[in-house]
Order: sequence, then structure tokens, then C-alpha cells
Amino acid sequence: MSDRPPVTALVTRAANGDQRAWDALVERYAPLIWSICRRYQLGGADADDVGQTVWLQLLVHLGELREPAAVAGWLATTTRRECARVRRTAREPQAAGHVLDGGSIPDAQTPTAEQELLAAERDVALREAFTRLPYCCQQLIALLTGDPPLSYAQISARLGIPAGSIGPRRGRCLGKLRRDPAIAALLDPAAASMETEPHR
Repeated sequence: MSDRPPVTALVTRAANGDQRAWDALVERYAPLIWSICRRYQLGGADADDVGQTVWLQLLVHLGELREPAAVAGWLATTTRRECARVRRTAREPQAAGHVLDGGSIPDAQTPTAEQELLAAERDVALREAFTRLPYCCQQLIALLTGDPPLSYAQISARLGIPAGSIGPRRGRCLGKLRRDPAIAALLDPAAASMETEPHR
């Protein structure tokens, strides 16, 4: 299990003025913001400006997030919007006929860093959600995902439950996992980002 504090706890503590929690949020998500800036091909100064704007907006809206566990989606949405704004502003003086060169257009490979960070965030959210499951569900899922995999007969013997009940129990446990706020936000990032988008 991850020894980092759960995202929800960090957001709640930071919203209540805990500087350590705020610093932990910045440390955890600064690479995500930076990777999105790189995707938009922003220079160092522009990326710094976007980062400052995004963190300032989060600070202002921290207590308003409907789902604190979805803060990564909120940050990604806000960063993309700010990057697009900076790119539009940079293009305005070029309206006289200058054309953007190919190097300024993000290619198909640039989302890789962002995708890796979001995948890592999904992993953290999954681990946090797993720790909130009832112990019996934790046991069952751990045995079902073990390496090497165990048969239903072996799991039945270890847990002392009928083999025929393992499938239905697994379904109920996975349902609880999917309903965890952190996982629900990851399964429907569009809804999460809409719910947590800052008000203009």
C-alpha cells in the first residue's frame, strides 16, 4: 500500500489552512501541470505563469471542490485551459500572416508524460480505495489477484467460504471499489472535471 496521505485528506487539510498538506499537494501534482505545459509546447516563463495561475485558482477554489479525490482531474482541466489561453495570446500578434512552425504543434507522442502521471495517480487512488474496503473484500481481492493465481477451490479453503459464492462476492466487492469516490472520479473524469471546474 502507498504510504502517501490520501488525496482527500490532503485536500481537506489544505482547505483548512494546513501548509504541510498544501506543500504535499504541490509536490504531488506539479509534475502533472508541468507535463501538460510541455504538451502545449510552452516555454519556461509561460509554463511558470500557467503553474502559478493554476495553483492560485486551486487555492481560491479548494474548499469548493465537490469531490476532493478528483483534484488531479481539476488540475489537468484547469491547466489545459490556461495553456490554451496562453497559446491564443501568443498567436494574436502573428495574425498579420505569420504561420506557426511545425515545432510548435504538439505531436502524437507528447501526451505520454501526462498519461504516465495520470496512470500513477490512478494507481494511488486504487490503493487508497482498496484500503477502505471491508477486510473480507481486501482478503478476497488479494487472493484473486495473487501471483501465481489461486483456484476457486484454494480460495474457498483459505477463506472458509463456498467456492460457488466467490464470484458473487467478488462482484459485490468490486462494486464497492467502483463506488469509492476516488475510483468513481477516475471512471468518469469528464463528470468529475465538470463538477470541480472553478467558477468564472
